[in-house]
Amino acid sequence: MRHAASQAALLRACKTWNRRVRHLSSSSARASSTKKPADKNTYSNTLLLPKTSFPLWADPSKSEVPFQERTGENLYRWQWKNATGPLWILHDGPPYANGNLHMGHALNKIIKDIINRFHVSLGRKVHYIPGWDCHGLPIENKALHELGKDSLTTPASTIRAAADATAKREILNQKEQYRYFGIMADWSTESTYRTLDPHYEIRQLRIFQKMVEKGLIYRHYRPVHYSPSSRSALAEAELVYKDDHVSHSVYVTFEVDRKVQAQNSVIQELVSSYSSVRLLVWTTTPWTLTANMGIAVHTDLTYSILRHAEEGDRVVIVAKERMAALAEILGSVDIIGEVQGSDLIDVSYTPIFSPFAASEPFKVISASHVTSESGTGLVHCAPAHGAEDYHAFLSLDLISTSKNMICHVDSEGRFTSEVANVVGDASTNLIGQEVLSGGSRAVVELLKETGALVKLQRIKHRYPYDWKTDKPIIVTATSQWFADLANIKNDALEALKDVSFFPPASRNRLESFVRSRSEWCISRQRVWGVPIPALHRLDSDQAVLDSGSLDHILSVLEVKGVAHWWNGPVDDFVPPALREEGRSPSETWRKGTDTMDVWFDSGTSWSMLSEAGFGEDRPFLADVCLEGSDQHRGWFQSQLLTAVGSAAPDAQKRSPYGTLITHGMVLDQVGKKMSKSLGNIISPLTIVLGGKDKKKDPAYGADVLRLWAATVEYWRDMSVGPTVLAQAAESMRKIRNSARFMLGTVGDEETRRQLQRVPREELGLAERFVMHELYNLEQTALEGYSSYNFPKVINSLTHFANITLSSLYFDVTKDCLYANKLTSPERRGVVTVLEQVLTSMISVLAPVLPHLAEEIHSSWKPDGSSVFMTQWRPLGIEWKDAKAAEDMAELLRIRGVVLSLLEQARGNKVLKSSLEAEVDIILPDGAAGTKLEELLQREENLLKTLFIVSDAFVTDEGSLGTSSPEWIYTDTLSIPGCDDDVAIRVRPATLHKCPRCWTFTREPEDTLCPRCTDVVEH
Repeated sequence: MRHAASQAALLRACKTWNRRVRHLSSSSARASSTKKPADKNTYSNTLLLPKTSFPLWADPSKSEVPFQERTGENLYRWQWKNATGPLWILHDGPPYANGNLHMGHALNKIIKDIINRFHVSLGRKVHYIPGWDCHGLPIENKALHELGKDSLTTPASTIRAAADATAKREILNQKEQYRYFGIMADWSTESTYRTLDPHYEIRQLRIFQKMVEKGLIYRHYRPVHYSPSSRSALAEAELVYKDDHVSHSVYVTFEVDRKVQAQNSVIQELVSSYSSVRLLVWTTTPWTLTANMGIAVHTDLTYSILRHAEEGDRVVIVAKERMAALAEILGSVDIIGEVQGSDLIDVSYTPIFSPFAASEPFKVISASHVTSESGTGLVHCAPAHGAEDYHAFLSLDLISTSKNMICHVDSEGRFTSEVANVVGDASTNLIGQEVLSGGSRAVVELLKETGALVKLQRIKHRYPYDWKTDKPIIVTATSQWFADLANIKNDALEALKDVSFFPPASRNRLESFVRSRSEWCISRQRVWGVPIPALHRLDSDQAVLDSGSLDHILSVLEVKGVAHWWNGPVDDFVPPALREEGRSPSETWRKGTDTMDVWFDSGTSWSMLSEAGFGEDRPFLADVCLEGSDQHRGWFQSQLLTAVGSAAPDAQKRSPYGTLITHGMVLDQVGKKMSKSLGNIISPLTIVLGGKDKKKDPAYGADVLRLWAATVEYWRDMSVGPTVLAQAAESMRKIRNSARFMLGTVGDEETRRQLQRVPREELGLAERFVMHELYNLEQTALEGYSSYNFPKVINSLTHFANITLSSLYFDVTKDCLYANKLTSPERRGVVTVLEQVLTSMISVLAPVLPHLAEEIHSSWKPDGSSVFMTQWRPLGIEWKDAKAAEDMAELLRIRGVVLSLLEQARGNKVLKSSLEAEVDIILPDGAAGTKLEELLQREENLLKTLFIVSDAFVTDEGSLGTSSPEWIYTDTLSIPGCDDDVAIRVRPATLHKCPRCWTFTREPEDTLCPRCTDVVEH
């Protein structure tokens, strides 16, 4: 160790002596020499400056449009024909074929495309068939709007024809718009799917038939979510809940019937002792009081009997635990007794509207859904308008699934004439009124007349709305078709155990939706949709829907098309087993008019993958499905339920997808939901193509939109706006400029052909460090793409491009690249690295920025091929060089101090360029044998390059001499493993400026520095 240290000291002393001699001779020469340096432009044509046709600024019309076909439809077809890697299936969830694309559409398709392109780049065969959801209310309404007609007065056949034309036109429109986003897909009719296609509809009906055969489909008359604005039943998945809905709630009293003997002695004594015994009830839906069929109590609750101070002969009954909350409603009362809920069971009471029309009394029942947490502890029951009421009455055999419930609300949400059975002549104030508006207010007025109204209150509460029309819904009894989920949801939940979720927390959301459902209302009262092909007897309206009838009906539809159900005679569909001798089928039967829930339409789309044979040797039909978070209660769920529900009884119940990815909602730049009323809608086409005012809305092109999508944490709600887009554009400009510098440096095809590349073991520290960082970038990108964490990829890419390359490597190697010989080992080493950096960076950015990748590839290797036709082959692990990274970290630590000192000198105006300076790194005696000392000695020749100064020296205090530079700036830095600090000194360069390379390395008597002399003369 001592011998090595003394050798190092001797070497430092020799170097310092040489520097002193050079300094003295150059100072003397400066004083005596009169030779003028050559003009700085004389040698410009001898420099190897970057040359490339790759433009500095991106013009989407030139940088994207020429590559749209190459990297879009043509690429998809090429990879499907030529790729030999494993099959990758991303199953597309169909958007509505309705209207122009919005930011949600753009985000959705771009994220899918990034995933698909990544797998293509790895050599896999990607299956991606874009689809469209073509039935349902939005398209039907759009068609009616264009017709200028309403659904009540327009023939169903006219609506269907118009809706069909509307859907097909909108699909063509959306296809063209999707192309602007750089989506790799075959957009031909043969390579897309539409839920209105005849073959798709038949396949859907066959799945429906399998569920019928398993006894999972049935028809009930029962309360369902019903949308008056859509005039159709809705499934839970079609509801949105608003917390600011305002209702007029009422507290009303029901009179215990004095004519009916109470079985409970306490209640009978009350009735005998007081002129009036009332039951206090609270409801937020006063319009349902006309359908009251009972009052529910909980047998375990205690109820207080209260007497008003002013009404000594009248009492009211409420739950004991609710008295404090009801103090304002009850007023001044005395507690005269208590009864248990069980004591109230079967107590008869007179209907609340009995003053208007005589009617039979109803009874108090027991129900588990009654609680002491709200209301009065006594619940008004209208089985036609509440699921809990319905199930309570059904469990007590008080009603059946046939039409024996009180209900007088029609398909428009209005009171029918049957309400007269309850309110008598007062029905004139109700008939035709919408129950959610005028009808509800009219009922309140009737309650006032009966004397039953105790209190009217406006309350703000959570209430369900139709997600399509944004109007409140009601719960009302109708005859609907249901899918029984109680018998399949356990299998569905079991199948989900094998599914991966991103983000992982989204698993809970889907599982909770599946777990909470026992049935699925699948029928809709629309004319535009796939029919539920049931036959109904004319005399009883009894429906027939079984395997035999479906076999016959579907065989007809397969030949004549599904539309024949609507247009053909009923005779075509009645199977022989249902025909009656001597009577025409049309005299006995009618065709059902209900259509299927559109979630059943799109939910069976997995079957096209099964039909294509993709499920035979794969654990899942689709590797990935990706949609917005709302699809946990929609398409994600309907796919799972139809797949499990239609599976053969002895078959393994498996999910149709292996991974579910969820994205959030796109908000404006201040975090608000986009809406026409707020005027904050940002169109993705405006981002790509620009607006009318190009200064306000510049044409960013597809890649900036895609870069935004890959930068945001798409699994949460995200913002977009001018500021965010400008930042994305700036990020892409920096990536683009890094590529441009490398394209100009690596040279043309002939230059590259003649280049003698430098082997890894001969590369310098800076080159090995950059390759190590490139290896890390690729590994991060591979992991990020594989785990669908695209921001992780882009953050690493931009950091590498901006920090590792632009701020460091490009900066420190420009002198070598521009001024060295084309064949110099140092330059060849840098070009060898930049060539690999360019190759790897294209692979990393291509899934997100395909147009930029194609443009770079076309400029570099203009063979007309797509960049995706060259498989991404990541660097091997041999390029992982932790030692190079550790060494560079130490040198960059020193570089930081040097740059700070240079900035001080520049601030004090003692230098303009860092090349006017030299650097001394002064090691203390105690540094001998440390890692830092060994590193600095080994890499001394790299230091001037790293610091971008004319020279740098590693020396010690004793070798500095006594010369005094014109100016000097110093600082210190700690040395790991040593108590002493290293001193860093920046001072003026000792030689003269070379007019060719501008470094201060020219001897005064020479025209050029030694390096430039050699380059120019040879």
